[in-house]
Amino acid sequence: MTLLDSRTAPPAAPESPKPPARGAAVLRDLGLGVRFAAAGGREGWIRTLLTAVGVGLGVALLLLASSVPHLLDERNAREQARSETQISDSPDTNAPKSDSSVLRINTTTEYHDRTVAGYLMRPDGSTPVLPPGVTGFPGADEMVVSPALRQLLAEPGNELLRERLPYGITGTIGDAGLRSPGELLYYAGSDTLTPAKGGHRIDGYGDSREGDPLPPLLIVLTVLVCVVLLVPVAIFIATAVRFGGDRRDRRLAALRLVGADIRTTRRIAAGEAMFGALLGLLIGLVFFLVGRLFVGSVEIWDVSAFPADLVPDPRLALLIVVAVPLTAILVTLVAMRSVVIEPLGVVRRGRERGRRLWWRLLMPLAGLAVFGFTGRISAYEYAPEKPFGIAAGTVLVLVGLALLLPWLVKACVNRLRGGPVPWQLATRRLQLSSGAASRAVSGVTVAVAGAIALQMMFAAMNADFNRMTGQDPTRAQFAGYSEDVTGEAATSAIERFRATKGVDVVIGSVEAYASKPGDYADEDVQPTTSLTVGTCATLRELARIDACEDGDTFVVHPPGDKDMTAWVDETARKGKVVEIGSGGKPMRWTLPADSPTVQGRKDPMGETHYGIMATTGAVDAGKLPGATISVQIRVDRSVPDVAEYVRNTAAKVDPGMRFVTLDSVERDRQYASIQTGLQVGATAVLLLIAASMLVSQLEQLRERRRLLSVLVAFGTRRSTLGWSVLWQTAVPVVLGLAVAVAGGLGLGAALAWLIEKQVADWWLFWPMVGAGGALIALVTLLSLPPLWRLMRPEGLRTE
Repeated sequence: MTLLDSRTAPPAAPESPKPPARGAAVLRDLGLGVRFAAAGGREGWIRTLLTAVGVGLGVALLLLASSVPHLLDERNAREQARSETQISDSPDTNAPKSDSSVLRINTTTEYHDRTVAGYLMRPDGSTPVLPPGVTGFPGADEMVVSPALRQLLAEPGNELLRERLPYGITGTIGDAGLRSPGELLYYAGSDTLTPAKGGHRIDGYGDSREGDPLPPLLIVLTVLVCVVLLVPVAIFIATAVRFGGDRRDRRLAALRLVGADIRTTRRIAAGEAMFGALLGLLIGLVFFLVGRLFVGSVEIWDVSAFPADLVPDPRLALLIVVAVPLTAILVTLVAMRSVVIEPLGVVRRGRERGRRLWWRLLMPLAGLAVFGFTGRISAYEYAPEKPFGIAAGTVLVLVGLALLLPWLVKACVNRLRGGPVPWQLATRRLQLSSGAASRAVSGVTVAVAGAIALQMMFAAMNADFNRMTGQDPTRAQFAGYSEDVTGEAATSAIERFRATKGVDVVIGSVEAYASKPGDYADEDVQPTTSLTVGTCATLRELARIDACEDGDTFVVHPPGDKDMTAWVDETARKGKVVEIGSGGKPMRWTLPADSPTVQGRKDPMGETHYGIMATTGAVDAGKLPGATISVQIRVDRSVPDVAEYVRNTAAKVDPGMRFVTLDSVERDRQYASIQTGLQVGATAVLLLIAASMLVSQLEQLRERRRLLSVLVAFGTRRSTLGWSVLWQTAVPVVLGLAVAVAGGLGLGAALAWLIEKQVADWWLFWPMVGAGGALIALVTLLSLPPLWRLMRPEGLRTE
């Protein structure tokens, strides 16, 4: 055997490299996907930006929604800070007079359907307490105003409001004293206000008591509003991460050619989607921060907010940051399970399988099962866990509707045949690839279905939170009551209302109390009834009087109340003396013996009048001690600004007059605020839907740029392609709205059953369907200009 010299021995074979660990391989593939998305050239950046903008719009709205708790807390804190300090459980208890106490009276008014809150104030000493946001106490006939009210007063055409607030402006209320930037508020000074004129004495601001809790039904309604507004946002984010899927699949096919396996391509695709989602988070944050700067100047449904109030909840913000990228990865991996990517640039799909229906029905059925497991909710017994069950069931139903739409679109378009050329182009495109069109419409479907269900809930709860007042707006539209206007001023005030422009009828009366004279023990109750003085026309509105002449008097019985009738007869003894007024020196007056007895009737305010009624010729209304005035006014609505003329007269007669607009229905304030919140949120979601659908439409057109250019080169008319785009959008929209109507009505009926209510109206879906259709038409019109540009010959170029 020959020994080889070690110097002449062949070198050892190099060791084969070890494959990276599984975790390292996943990170490597994700990083490669990020590099493709960030350095993929112009096409790659366009695709990534489209994804990022779509995700960013959703993230901005999610950040806005996560700011609502902080916004409401700050708003309520400012509201409580400017409320008067309560010295007892009774709000009518006056604070003791001191050097810092203040007399004030509420002078809130209405102007063009907007509330102008205000107070007339008079200091008791040299150091009066100041409301939050006010740096100096206004002098007599001066006022400090909110910025919005200052701007409104300065605008031309508001002379009637300036006439109603004839005070000189000496300052501006700061943000600390306002609920929102658009609030109309003023504090005016006075040197004539007294407790006898309605002034209420306070010695501080800041009511630390908690407000009334929401009733159980309103808690459920609030939870449902949040669910219905946020589920479409989540669906849009999931849709946005799938932009550019066809081009991505063709590029991944090239990676298969150089040895990448299926798992690797999926992880690379997930990395691209993750990068787009992360960029979308940044863009959404920018959208939110920029929009936050201008939120103070935006007012929707009379609701606005200070920029400083829009602070996302840290926990919710962290959830958004984590959930959005994870959602992008999950959606991408699920979408690629149905795609077979092979080498040589070919994307092959296995034998096309029809979309299965059974599993799509499981989710809405599961939602209904959750409703049944949760159980019905009583309006009086609140179970804290039940709203969460209702929210979970609603999410399952709405997401199930979104999953059902692709199957319905596919099943319908496969049966479409023939028709004009634009129709055939549209239907053929949908037959080849209906997924993108279905995803674009799914958000509209969910939003409309949720809105229909909520409207049915509001209608079912209407009787619980909207009370019939008994008022009759056909007899009078306004009513006022003043304790300050007495004596001769009382009768002249009624005449001033009658002389107001646009006033047709004034049911004006001077009212006092009449008592039976005599000495009574402390435990005895002196028989007392009301005395009403007015014209014959006025008295006929308050009692069933046939014959009436000036100088007549009447004894009026309340219909159907025997006890009160006996009490009236005990006081109003015909031919006997009664005492008018209480305390001081009451006026003695003899009720004529020939006074007829009549039945009282309800006035336009819905109140039944009884007691003694006298015409102006029988009693001198100007000499009645302790008398007050009451006016109910019918106007000619054809006169422009007639309501403002009447309110101006009321402010001149008595700035603190309780002056109201008659309405047959009174709405609960908490119920009304939730409904307003729904309107504001729905407006924001619709804007998001419009923007996201436009981005989705542009992405689909960009994917088909070369095909459109080829069709134009072969002589296809541009109008034909335009109509094909319209039909291609309209078919999924019609089907989506059909699903929304059916699903919304079913969900609304289930929710009504849960709260033990009956469905009040099955036809509430028409406005929402119209809004959804108008939204699609708008997006289609906005996509036509880019369509014309994409059909130019330059679209035939390729690399």
